[in-house]
Amino acid sequence: MAYDTDLANRIRELLAQESGVEEKQMFGGLAFLIGGHMAVVVSGQGGLMVRVPPADADKLLARAHVSPMVMRGREMRGWLRVTAEGVRTKRQLQSWVSRGVTFVHGLPPK
Repeated sequence: MAYDTDLANRIRELLAQESGVEEKQMFGGLAFLIGGHMAVVVSGQGGLMVRVPPADADKLLARAHVSPMVMRGREMRGWLRVTAEGVRTKRQLQSWVSRGVTFVHGLPPK
Protein backbone atom coordinates (compact mmCIF):
# COMPACT_ATOMS: atom_id res chain seq x y z
CA MET A 1 0.00 0.00 0.00
CA ALA A 2 1.34 3.44 -0.89
CA TYR A 3 1.35 6.14 1.74
CA ASP A 4 -1.50 8.66 1.95
CA THR A 5 -0.41 11.68 -0.11
CA ASP A 6 -3.23 13.79 1.35
CA LEU A 7 -1.91 13.11 4.87
CA ALA A 8 1.61 14.00 3.69
CA ASN A 9 0.33 17.30 2.31
CA ARG A 10 -1.46 18.06 5.57
CA ILE A 11 1.78 17.47 7.46
CA ARG A 12 3.70 19.68 5.02
CA GLU A 13 1.23 22.46 5.76
CA LEU A 14 1.75 22.04 9.52
CA LEU A 15 5.54 22.05 9.12
CA ALA A 16 5.69 24.95 6.66
CA GLN A 17 7.11 27.37 9.26
CA GLU A 18 9.56 24.83 10.70
CA SER A 19 13.19 25.13 9.60
CA GLY A 20 15.40 22.21 8.67
CA VAL A 21 12.61 19.91 7.46
CA GLU A 22 13.58 17.13 5.06
CA GLU A 23 11.38 14.49 3.47
CA LYS A 24 12.66 10.99 2.75
CA GLN A 25 10.87 7.95 1.45
CA MET A 26 11.52 5.11 3.87
CA PHE A 27 9.73 2.21 5.51
CA GLY A 28 7.24 2.19 2.63
CA GLY A 29 6.12 5.68 3.60
CA LEU A 30 7.30 9.27 3.75
CA ALA A 31 9.40 10.40 6.71
CA PHE A 32 9.62 14.01 7.87
CA LEU A 33 12.98 14.74 9.45
CA ILE A 34 13.97 17.84 11.37
CA GLY A 35 17.65 18.47 11.83
CA GLY A 36 18.30 14.95 10.57
CA HIS A 37 16.00 13.27 13.12
CA MET A 38 12.75 11.54 12.12
CA ALA A 39 9.80 13.20 13.81
CA VAL A 40 6.80 11.68 11.99
CA VAL A 41 6.26 9.23 9.15
CA VAL A 42 3.25 8.86 6.89
CA SER A 43 3.01 5.09 6.96
CA GLY A 44 2.64 2.94 3.87
CA GLN A 45 0.32 0.82 6.04
CA GLY A 46 -1.95 3.80 6.68
CA GLY A 47 -1.93 6.43 9.38
CA LEU A 48 1.07 7.95 11.06
CA MET A 49 4.15 6.83 12.94
CA VAL A 50 5.23 9.42 15.48
CA ARG A 51 8.28 9.79 17.69
CA VAL A 52 7.53 10.46 21.34
CA PRO A 53 9.48 10.49 24.58
CA PRO A 54 9.70 6.82 25.67
CA ALA A 55 8.53 7.82 29.16
CA ASP A 56 5.25 9.13 27.67
CA ALA A 57 4.51 6.09 25.51
CA ASP A 58 2.46 4.08 28.03
CA LYS A 59 0.20 7.04 28.79
CA LEU A 60 -0.29 7.77 25.07
CA LEU A 61 -1.04 4.12 24.29
CA ALA A 62 -4.23 4.47 26.34
CA ARG A 63 -5.62 6.81 23.69
CA ALA A 64 -7.97 5.62 20.97
CA HIS A 65 -6.38 4.72 17.61
CA VAL A 66 -2.86 4.41 19.09
CA SER A 67 -0.69 1.28 19.21
CA PRO A 68 2.98 0.49 19.64
CA MET A 69 5.08 0.68 16.49
CA VAL A 70 6.32 -2.79 15.65
CA MET A 71 8.96 -3.34 12.99
CA ARG A 72 10.13 -6.84 12.02
CA GLY A 73 8.39 -8.24 15.07
CA ARG A 74 10.13 -5.88 17.46
CA GLU A 75 8.44 -3.03 19.33
CA MET A 76 10.24 0.25 18.67
CA ARG A 77 10.60 2.21 21.92
CA GLY A 78 9.74 5.88 21.55
CA TRP A 79 7.60 5.35 18.45
CA LEU A 80 3.83 5.00 18.21
CA ARG A 81 1.49 4.15 15.38
CA VAL A 82 -1.65 6.28 15.03
CA THR A 83 -4.36 5.03 12.67
CA ALA A 84 -5.89 7.26 10.01
CA GLU A 85 -8.95 7.67 12.25
CA GLY A 86 -6.70 9.18 14.93
CA VAL A 87 -5.45 11.96 12.62
CA ARG A 88 -8.64 12.74 10.76
CA THR A 89 -9.00 16.33 11.99
CA LYS A 90 -6.43 19.11 11.84
CA ARG A 91 -6.45 19.32 15.62
CA GLN A 92 -5.69 15.61 16.01
CA LEU A 93 -2.91 15.71 13.44
CA GLN A 94 -1.41 18.89 14.87
CA SER A 95 -1.22 17.28 18.30
CA TRP A 96 0.77 14.30 17.04
CA VAL A 97 3.02 16.26 14.70
CA SER A 98 3.79 18.70 17.52
CA ARG A 99 4.76 15.81 19.80
CA GLY A 100 7.21 14.46 17.24
CA VAL A 101 8.68 17.88 16.46
CA THR A 102 9.06 18.80 20.12
CA PHE A 103 10.80 15.51 20.86
CA VAL A 104 13.37 15.78 18.05
CA HIS A 105 14.14 19.39 18.96
CA GLY A 106 15.45 18.03 22.25
CA LEU A 107 17.87 15.61 20.57
CA PRO A 108 21.52 16.44 19.91
CA PRO A 109 22.28 17.76 16.42
CA LYS A 110 23.28 15.26 13.76
